[in-house]
Amino acid sequence: MNGAPALAGGDGTAAVPRHVAIIMDGNGRWAKKRMLPRIAGHRKGIEAARNVTRAAGDLGIEILTLYAFSTENWRRPAEEVSDLMGLLRHFIKSDIEELAQNGVRLRVIGNYKALAPDLVALIDGAIARTAHNSRTTLIIALNYGSQAELVSVMRDLAQRAKDGALDPAAIDEAMIDDLLDTQGLPPPDLLIRTSGEQRLSNFLLWQLAYAELLFVDTLWPDFGADALAAAVAEYGARERRFGGL
Repeated sequence: MNGAPALAGGDGTAAVPRHVAIIMDGNGRWAKKRMLPRIAGHRKGIEAARNVTRAAGDLGIEILTLYAFSTENWRRPAEEVSDLMGLLRHFIKSDIEELAQNGVRLRVIGNYKALAPDLVALIDGAIARTAHNSRTTLIIALNYGSQAELVSVMRDLAQRAKDGALDPAAIDEAMIDDLLDTQGLPPPDLLIRTSGEQRLSNFLLWQLAYAELLFVDTLWPDFGADALAAAVAEYGARERRFGGL
């Protein structure tokens, strides 16, 4: 992975993770607890994503990756998928100027090009609009699945080897890094999953090899700046060894 990982512990090293990844879980349960339709939970989840993005910049987090829509989410009812895409459209249209003015650079991982043409155009425009910002990088994982990402890498390497352009013995971690959707980015230092679930759900399986994992009971719509700060404090109390002593 490109870039040095952030260290944490009691030895005076950095206590703020450079890259935080979040599995935003619990929108539906949040709505169900309030006897509201699921779309209400997703709307509140968009608000939480907005607040957490702002807080990440204030905390000094350089990169924030949010798992917004997985390749498996297409199995949900068509109405819910349509609602989610509508919320994404609204988020881009309403928030892109604030993101740009706050120094946030937008990047998208996953096969977002397979989405509706108007949505692809909106995403491409937002990426271009924020391309020169450097305060915080906001990565949206959209139509993303880590297994599909890794299969794509394997096919690429296999084809190169078949063509005689690559010696299989030369394949190493750096070569794989350079073919991932996250090419050029440091790996996540901290993964947060909300809602009490404790699984990775096909998210950044390669990139999370040495990440600190934090599972919290808070449902995503209730996760805000204070919760992110608490997660960063928890990270800062851990000692990362990366396989060493």
